[in-house]
This record gives sequence, structure tokens and C-alpha cells, in this order.
Amino acid sequence: MKRVLVLCRVLAMLASGCAVAAAHDRPNLIWILADDLGYGELGCYGQCVIRTPQLDRMAREGLRFTQFYAGATVCAPSRSVLMTGQHHGHTRVRGNAGRANPTAQALRPEDITIARVLRDAGYATALIGKWGLGDVGPAEAGLPRRHGFDYFFGYLNQHRAHNHFPESLWRNEETITLPNRVVPVGDFGGGYSEDGLLYADDLFADEALKFVARHQDRPFFLYWSPVIPHANNERNRALGDGAHVPDYGPYAREDWPPQDKGHAAMITRLDSYVGRLLDQLQLLGLAHKTLVVFSSDNGPHHESSHNLARFQPAGPLTGIKRSLTEGGIRVPAICWWPGRVAAGTVSDHVAYFGDWFATAAELAGAEVPGDLDSISFVPTLLGCPAEQPRHEFLYWEFHEGGFRQAVLYQGRWKGHRAGGPDAPIALYDLGQDLAEQIDVAAAHPEIVAAIAQYLANARTPSPDWVPQVK
Repeated sequence: MKRVLVLCRVLAMLASGCAVAAAHDRPNLIWILADDLGYGELGCYGQCVIRTPQLDRMAREGLRFTQFYAGATVCAPSRSVLMTGQHHGHTRVRGNAGRANPTAQALRPEDITIARVLRDAGYATALIGKWGLGDVGPAEAGLPRRHGFDYFFGYLNQHRAHNHFPESLWRNEETITLPNRVVPVGDFGGGYSEDGLLYADDLFADEALKFVARHQDRPFFLYWSPVIPHANNERNRALGDGAHVPDYGPYAREDWPPQDKGHAAMITRLDSYVGRLLDQLQLLGLAHKTLVVFSSDNGPHHESSHNLARFQPAGPLTGIKRSLTEGGIRVPAICWWPGRVAAGTVSDHVAYFGDWFATAAELAGAEVPGDLDSISFVPTLLGCPAEQPRHEFLYWEFHEGGFRQAVLYQGRWKGHRAGGPDAPIALYDLGQDLAEQIDVAAAHPEIVAAIAQYLANARTPSPDWVPQVK
């Protein structure tokens, strides 16, 4: 039955001119994942202080989603959703586990990633930047090259990735020593650099451009995962400033504290990296056959001691990282594919990280597993919204400080539940109350009942992620 539905959809898309390219014209695929960048921290999403000309250009030349969601409100599970195409209650990694249980934060051999599917379909695959889903030691089963990536350069451990000037990085399974001298802080092997000679994200940008140049004659998938604007949490605890950046760029002369200058400079520096990539794709003649997606792994942070009031990083949304309100999980998402994605498009289609699996597989003509929580947004990319299937429900959970869940129903109704299955559900109408300030559960018992019924079976049990009710 499922195959029949897929065939019907393909035939409808062919009739409407929305079919993807033939197999020999399969596009290159690039996913750029910023770290802790808020919905409102780009000019094209309303930011008025931080300068992001290249990402604003990307939006003008492509498609900007207004209701796109991360896989989770913190790093590791969000990336797990992205890689597996399974929502937060089904994916392997459902939280930031730390040193106590590293295997809980690692993918395992049976987990099928989009990188593996694309590699098997003939794509060259690379991960450059932060991984966070496997490490040396007990979590080695989750190493990137065991999950579909031909090449890896970056950080394995997400805590070590706090330090933007590290003493070493990984190239595949080998340690590459850098000249930065690191002051160790905390229990996770992190710290900060006193001299700050080599900035990891500068190296990642160079490496990403090299990968594109080396693979311009065959289809490729590049997962580029910069660390900025994530804070150096250890440096913040030691020095009161987690926004460690080589220079303050255009903000050097602002009458701001250094934390604010550094945070803004991180985002503008990230913006420049994206501009370099788009320019290179144009110069190499690859722009028309490359889909570039830019997004963020969760909502904005407050771990650099910068001034949230100055930047309003969540825009009109409530909450930041570690919140299941919109500010913690709704993220910027820009898609750029000249000649295929119409310039200046703004879409209100509701999508999330898990949808990348089906989208990339469809564009690559690849086989996909049958247990995904993933809907391709190719029709939206190609300007055929009438052909676009939609999610009835989207699901998130959070394990720190007591178990919490959130559900988006029909793209409009947001349900929150803190505690066990008998805990009450708070309901918000995002169509009227984007800031989630007014609980309308009493006025809409039928909506609450639908969400409660969904929550009863929304997640599969995991011995690594047992809900702790407080």
C-alpha cells in the first residue's frame, strides 16, 4: 500500500512539473548546521543588530522556512534526529548523556543514517565540524565513518567542542595536533586557549571548500557542522566570557561588553563562511546542481554571558535552548538551489530535522528504511505546495530536570506535558499566541484529547532514556 501511495505521488509530481532530476543529474547535497543559533539571530528573520549579509543573500536567492523545527532542544538528540530521520521519541540518542553513560549518546551499528543511504547510492560523503554521536572508548560504535561518512574532520566529543581553539582535532580516526595551548577546566577534558592561534571553525570552512573542490565531478553529501555560535562554557565559568572568537570584526568599536561583541562576531563570522561556500559553488559551476540547506541544531543559548535583550535571539518566540517552547526548537532554515528553488520564496510549510532523510533520499533516488518519521519537502522546494504531504504530529521530549514532552498538532496546536502520563497537558494556539502565553486547554478538550492519545504511543521505550518524573 505504501509503495502504491508513493507511486501515485510521483505520477502527480510528474504531471505538475515537480519531479526531481534524472538519476544522472542527482544534485549535490550540503547541510550546514550552526550550533545554538536562534530563530531571530539572522537579518532575514528580523535581527536588527547582528550583521548577516551572506545568509540574508542566501534567503533572497532561495527559500526561507518560517516554521521549521530542530530535532530537539539540545545538541546530541537534535543531531540524532537529523541523521536517522526518526523523531525524538524514536531516535537512538535522546539527550546529552555526558561522561556517566557515553554509549547513550552514541549511534550503534543497527542505526541507519542518511549518510549511509547516500553513500550506498554513490555519493561521496563527509562530515566536517562537530559530531557528538560517538567518541573513542565505549562509544566507538558511533564514530562517523561507521555511519556512512567517507571522510571526517572535526570534534568527536561535544564537550571538547566548547573550546574553539583546541589542542587537537580528529581526521578520520587520527588525532591532528594543533599549536593552541589549552588551560584545562572541568571534568570533560575541555578548557580554553590562552594564545588562540588556530580557530577550529576557520579550519572547518577551509576543509569544506576543499571537499567541494575535490568532488566536483561526482555527487556528494557534505554535512558541515560549525561550532559557532556555541559558547565556550568552561571559559565562561573561568573568565566570565564564553564568546571566544579571533577578533570582534565589525563590532570592535561598539560600546558593548566583550561578551556581546564576541557573540555577534561569531555569527557574522559564520555568515562569511556561508558566503565563501556559495561563491565557490558559483565559480565551480556547481550552483545549479547543488542544494544547500542552512539551519541550527536548537534555539539560542545564554552561556557566553552576553546580553539577550540586546540581540533578541529568539525573535517573537518564547524560550531558548533547553526549552520546549518555540524559542527552544523552532530554528532558521534556508534552502538555496539556483534554477530549481525559486528566489525569494517564503514557506510556512511545517517541517523538521527528521524530514531531511526523506528529502535527501528522494533527490538522490535512494532507498529508505520503512520506519522513518520523515516526509520529503521536495515539493515545497520545487514550488509545488499542493503536492506537499504534511505531518499531523511532531514530537519532542527533554530529560534534564525531570521529563517533559511537547507535541505540535496540525501545525497549530502546541501541547506541553511535564511529568508522567497522568500529568495535565497545557495547550497553546500558535496561530493566535505564538509566544505560548495563554493556556487554552479548557476551551479545546477535543484537541487535548487528540494530543493525549498521540502521546500514549509517541515514544518507544529506551533503557538509556527512561523518563524520570519529578
